[in-house]
Amino acid sequence: MNMNHKRTELKVSAIRNGTVIDHIPADNTFQVLKMLNLDESSRQIYFGTNLDSKKYGKKGIIKISNKFFENEEISKIALVAPSATLIEIKDYEVTKKEKVNLPETVEKIVKCFNPKCVTNIQNIPTRFQVIEDHNGQMKLACHFCEKTMGEKLIEFL
Repeated sequence: MNMNHKRTELKVSAIRNGTVIDHIPADNTFQVLKMLNLDESSRQIYFGTNLDSKKYGKKGIIKISNKFFENEEISKIALVAPSATLIEIKDYEVTKKEKVNLPETVEKIVKCFNPKCVTNIQNIPTRFQVIEDHNGQMKLACHFCEKTMGEKLIEFL
């Protein structure tokens, strides 16, 4: 064996059925894992963070065997990783590939950061409008108390 040969790639086995979440902002990879409760899953999961990306500089990626996401989970992914792409795989073939889209509203998945909001005092489901501020940053506006919060204040229920 030639000892001067350098391996430049790490081979990760393909998944037969499941979902790949690609193009996650590198800083948010662990947040996506935790938010989807993948840190407590018994499924086979591969993930990487701070991987080189031509498009984003650094990115994260998560591969989950035998898991396909519901709309509510996709909305959560879009909130913390709006650049993410979901790739569904069946029998080792890509059957669907699409960018996540920010929903116009999110209901029952995010807690309002305002302790005086009626949703934190009474058992009322939360509802937020997804908006952009003047800098193009995504914000959530509470339907009830009208307070606005940025990505750093998002706490999932």
